[in-house]
Amino acid sequence: MTGELKSIWVKRMKGGPMDPAESAELVENRGIVNNADQGRKRQVTIIEEEVWNELMNKLGGSLDPSARRANLLISGVDLKNSRGKILKVGECEIEIYGETKPCEQMDEALPGLKDAMFPDWKGGAFGIVKNNAFLQIGDSVELIEK
Repeated sequence: MTGELKSIWVKRMKGGPMDPAESAELVENRGIVNNADQGRKRQVTIIEEEVWNELMNKLGGSLDPSARRANLLISGVDLKNSRGKILKVGECEIEIYGETKPCEQMDEALPGLKDAMFPDWKGGAFGIVKNNAFLQIGDSVELIEK
């Protein structure tokens, strides 16, 4: 299953704004350069465009996907149950460590969004960067076995 990188966001600080970017530099075992979440298991967060659109349709919302506060928006790849797999984005490999659970900020953005995101990995996934690489919007995306 091959998909596409649709958007990139960099978080300036915990709870801070998500800045859109056309490209990003990723550093092995650190994460996205200038992103707040570096050096932990949650170095990069990823959401699916199809799931986001499904959630907006279900709740009658029209929020931009940046409201999810994830770093990468992908299309064409299913993240559900991807723990332990490698998400290859362009030349970058991201090992998926788990499901990103939604927080109360989702309900602040759209009432009911937090609960709607909870089942089936609808909140996206998170992982660690396995190699130094540059990403840009339009890069190919695929999920591979470790």
